[in-house]
Amino acid sequence: MNKIEEFRSFRSEMNEKILATDNKVVKRIFSLDSLAFKEGALDVKTKEMIGLTISLSLRCDDCVKYHLEKCKEVGFTNEQIIEGMSIANLIGGTIVIPHLRRAVAYLEELDSETL
Repeated sequence: MNKIEEFRSFRSEMNEKILATDNKVVKRIFSLDSLAFKEGALDVKTKEMIGLTISLSLRCDDCVKYHLEKCKEVGFTNEQIIEGMSIANLIGGTIVIPHLRRAVAYLEELDSETL
């Protein structure tokens, strides 16, 4: 199993286990997250770039991977993604650089998956 499949599988498996606990707060958080990324005053594409850049500046590698996949799905080019991440790095500071490295590596993996 490659790193992309591993990430997707783990995320899916754990989400199922978490939701199976039937915790009302957790279910509402998951629901709110899904609702927030639907079309609204901002389009889905914009929301995904916001999700990616905030995730990077907050240094959440799992969130970065998720939003990188979504940014590719909604049609961002690598150049646009890198530019967005450069702003996140500027705002987050040098502590974000290791996460930027991992993000770029994952972006390369996503690109090789689509070849």
